[in-house]
Amino acid sequence: MSSAASPIAAQHTDSSTYDVAVIGLGYVGLPTALAFHAAGLRVLGVDLDPGRLEAIRAGRVDLLDSDHERLRAARDGAARDGFAVTADPADAARADAMIICVPTPVDRHLVPDLGALMGACATAAAHARDGQTIVLTSTSYVGSTRDLLVRPLTARGLRVGTDVFVAFSPERIDPGNDRHAHEDVPRVVGGVTPRCGARAVELLGRYAGDLHTVSSAGAAEMTKLLENTFRAVNIALVNEFADASRLLELDVMEVIEAAATKPYGFMPFFPGPGAGGHCIPCDPHYLLWQLKRDRLHTPLVSAAMNAIAMRPGQVVERARQVLSDHGRGLAGADVLVLGVAYKPDVEDLRESPALEIIDGLLAAGAQVRYHDPRVPELVTEGGTKLASAEPGPADLVIAHTPHQGLDLGWLDEDQLLLDATYRFSGPARRVAL
Repeated sequence: MSSAASPIAAQHTDSSTYDVAVIGLGYVGLPTALAFHAAGLRVLGVDLDPGRLEAIRAGRVDLLDSDHERLRAARDGAARDGFAVTADPADAARADAMIICVPTPVDRHLVPDLGALMGACATAAAHARDGQTIVLTSTSYVGSTRDLLVRPLTARGLRVGTDVFVAFSPERIDPGNDRHAHEDVPRVVGGVTPRCGARAVELLGRYAGDLHTVSSAGAAEMTKLLENTFRAVNIALVNEFADASRLLELDVMEVIEAAATKPYGFMPFFPGPGAGGHCIPCDPHYLLWQLKRDRLHTPLVSAAMNAIAMRPGQVVERARQVLSDHGRGLAGADVLVLGVAYKPDVEDLRESPALEIIDGLLAAGAQVRYHDPRVPELVTEGGTKLASAEPGPADLVIAHTPHQGLDLGWLDEDQLLLDATYRFSGPARRVAL
């Protein structure tokens, strides 16, 4: 084994070949690597961040309990085959296949940030060798597989579909959700050529039990954009229904529960303080960005993404209104934000509405603290550093993330609570967002 690739399984046997190299070991890449390893493959994980690699070796990563068990098996040598991690992307050439799993966020102007994706694809193309299968899983614009992998591989003289095999298969990992095992979630696969698709199906079928093949990499890329744009539009819609229900003095959660009794034609979505993670608030912008080039206007998607972007600001304005209704202003008020992760039961702060909400409260002159047992410290978009504080009475408590087991015992009937999750109950002075 090269000095760059360090085993984390004590039983790992030095080998010149890995079955698969996973490029990017974040919220998608690491569970993917562990799923391949659990299926008996020799896996090399590649990540340029030494801190991330050290956290993986030490087991200090945000994973489902089942994935922590897999990581311990790899680290402690309980599994038969090896699992190694490296910061040297050149080592990926020693694998029979590469899986690219890097983040595809948007910048502060909601423009796609392709830096990590372009870098990972350039690395894969530069180190690819005859016979390898390369599968891109990161959500991006339609044509990204062609532009970022096929073209540079062709420029190197490698014939895609003959010398190397390239496909797109969008990731479908939901951080913090243990209801769907990786092996049980269907994978969509689109090859650049039919042989590429067949090779990708063979690879992913080593751990995934259900694979759906589409006609091209572009069709698979568009599939992922449709999945998350569908969710974005429905989240924007249900947030509007929440606002309308408050105006009409109705409980929106009761309304949703009633509508969900219909066995066809309806899927429940739930309102909240905004959408976080790198899927809902980011992925549809890749489609909008691409279509803008051809002057194709998609008013429904555009309106939904605008509504999602505005939601955290609406939380701040609602906080101002609630405090005003109770005889005080937001300036100088003591505000406690309960939960700051973008979704329950994860440590993930990517695109969390709480970051923008805290900045908005601070800009209005409030004194802001937060409590989240999963997030010991944070830095807001505006650069403010905060540490999680012990929960306690405040002029206003804003319920943001309903982690399981979050201590609410200190809330009493006199505490003013703005429930941005629509899921808290108990305090007499609870008001819905």
